[in-house]
Amino acid sequence: MIHLSKYIVVTGGVVSSIGKGITAASIGRILRSYGIDVTAIKIDPYLNWDSGTLNPYQHGEVFVTEDGMETDLDLGHYERFLDVDLSGECNITTGKVYLSVITKERTGDYLGSCVQIIPHITDEIKAMIREIARKSQAEVVLVEVGGTVGDIESQPFLEALRQLRNEEGHDNVMFVHVTYVPYLKAAGEFKTKPTQHSTKELRSTGITPDMIVCRSELPIDTPLKNKIAHFCDVERNAVINAPDVPSIYEVPLVLDRENVGEYVLKRLKLGVKKPDLDEWRMVVHSLKKDDPKVTVGIIGKYVELEDSYTSIREALKHAAANLGVKVNIEWISAEDFIKSNKIGNFNALLIPGGFGDRGITGKLGAVKYSIENKIPLLGICLGMQCMVIEFARMHGFKDANSTEFDKNTKNPVIDMMEEQKKIKKMGGTMRLGTYPCKLKEETIAYEAYRKNTVNERHRHRYELNNEYREILQEKGLTISGASPDDFLVEMIELNDHPWFLGCQFHPEFKSRPNNAHPLFVSFVNAAIKNKNRK
Repeated sequence: MIHLSKYIVVTGGVVSSIGKGITAASIGRILRSYGIDVTAIKIDPYLNWDSGTLNPYQHGEVFVTEDGMETDLDLGHYERFLDVDLSGECNITTGKVYLSVITKERTGDYLGSCVQIIPHITDEIKAMIREIARKSQAEVVLVEVGGTVGDIESQPFLEALRQLRNEEGHDNVMFVHVTYVPYLKAAGEFKTKPTQHSTKELRSTGITPDMIVCRSELPIDTPLKNKIAHFCDVERNAVINAPDVPSIYEVPLVLDRENVGEYVLKRLKLGVKKPDLDEWRMVVHSLKKDDPKVTVGIIGKYVELEDSYTSIREALKHAAANLGVKVNIEWISAEDFIKSNKIGNFNALLIPGGFGDRGITGKLGAVKYSIENKIPLLGICLGMQCMVIEFARMHGFKDANSTEFDKNTKNPVIDMMEEQKKIKKMGGTMRLGTYPCKLKEETIAYEAYRKNTVNERHRHRYELNNEYREILQEKGLTISGASPDDFLVEMIELNDHPWFLGCQFHPEFKSRPNNAHPLFVSFVNAAIKNKNRK
């Protein structure tokens, strides 16, 4: 039996970072409430093969999928909103498309044809989208096109998606265009002209939007919606307003009040179904809690851009909501931690992952502060490595370091994994994706998970050097998690500390608003206890 998916294509206009990903994820969440199976695709028009080598300051965090692909952060939003695990194939880049086409050309697949954007590149794009639909067997496939309509690099993707609608049929493909409706204080009114021009630009590619989602700072009124419907040639009930809200998790409820689900079901002829968003409403309600508060200080390298740590921020929110508190996150640059005057205000500290030696002194200082003051500390990836380095320095190995920062260190307590030493390339060559971790009983880790073995996502090249494993344990370090063969150290703790835990993996990638990650729940609970102790 041939499975036929339906497609919802989400484009953006006026400005970038308008919220296409959250809009697409929210539509998906609404469809899930109708019992519809949904998957999602993010198209990134850049030439990079994946997100792995991109600067977090420019592109936000790198999200890692179960199968080990370094992807755009929007896949994280899709997983959290849809409560599904997506494959790395769901992030399509220009680099992936062109590499595939050139590889086929080199092996003679095109039989001497002149390889061109149309049909070869556009056919490859459609083939990738259809393959994801086939493997997922989803009823609806969300396809978000990165960038803004009018960008040169987006044109082949828009052309491919225009062709997709013709080939799949009008009833099986719909286009949602997300635009910005600015409010001019001087004039005292909203302006629809940017939306009109953006829609005109989209129509010039041969694509007519079926729905326009208008982002705005404040709610827009019915006459304004009517005006947009009239000038942009869409149905009146297909002009949707998505004003700013305190939490991204409220967006599905906002769109639901605008009857987005009903319109999509009707447009794609998905049949009459009854929605159930009650669980999501409960999640949103719990996330809105304002009191009591706990304060967590995050000591990172890229704190100027919160999107660099999107998954960590959201995982903390999920855990706090699970425990009935609100988490107040203080972002501290690792380079400024030592001289920060906020240190005493923190109920717990968190050191996230990263690469390179910038800010390491501050991160090591945070570890020492946690040990000396018994402040709960969660170290993730590089954070765990910093915990090991500082612990070693405090227990006789004054020059302990990682070979990532000092290749000639006399005590390389953190060293490159053996299989990584021969690799010269940067992208996609780390220990990536999901690996099992065996837990030691009577530890913080075991108490959090209540399982003997867990599966977590990795993204690293360096690890705790096994040559120092025994001596560090003798000095009070606990190995609470390791690979099933006991060769790779996955988690460390301290025997004489209320809550001190480092993990080599990234638990934040698996946290969901309706299913908070157990390590983050344990960590935030430790922050609550520390606050009450004070």
